[in-house]
Amino acid sequence: MQRHLVYADAMNNDTDIQLSGPFRVTDATGRNHDIKAIRIFDEGYGIIDVYVDFSAAIGKERLYADKVLIGQILARLRQIGYVGPDFGHGDLGLQDDKLIVLEAPEEFNTFAASKGWKNLADEFAEEFPADDADSGASDDAGKAASISKLDALKNKFKA
Repeated sequence: MQRHLVYADAMNNDTDIQLSGPFRVTDATGRNHDIKAIRIFDEGYGIIDVYVDFSAAIGKERLYADKVLIGQILARLRQIGYVGPDFGHGDLGLQDDKLIVLEAPEEFNTFAASKGWKNLADEFAEEFPADDADSGASDDAGKAASISKLDALKNKFKA
């Protein structure tokens, strides 16, 4: 439990992008819940976890699996510009007393990027571009470059 509290507290620093401010949702049993914010981290590797902070403790309720409540969160995200499929819940170990974590599909990345999210995988792809068969370079030259890049990476991680 301690790990989750530390993780949730880390959400309040400068690495977050707030997608939505406060709003109210109703769960499948008819209870109201006040949401403080919907946030994401400002950078990541492709799969984005979406953090939904509640104003009050939700206890042991499994709100991350409540389709009515999640539908309202998705409706809020769609109001602010998200277009794409629904989300699933994130890792069960990330769910907390005042926080639910949803895992966004890949289509969410475009919306997140429009809000300032940075896909760190893109930087890696630019550093090591895929071989282009139409580039006119010989296969041997491409293999040699790939081998030298692989060797450089191996040496980097050995140190």
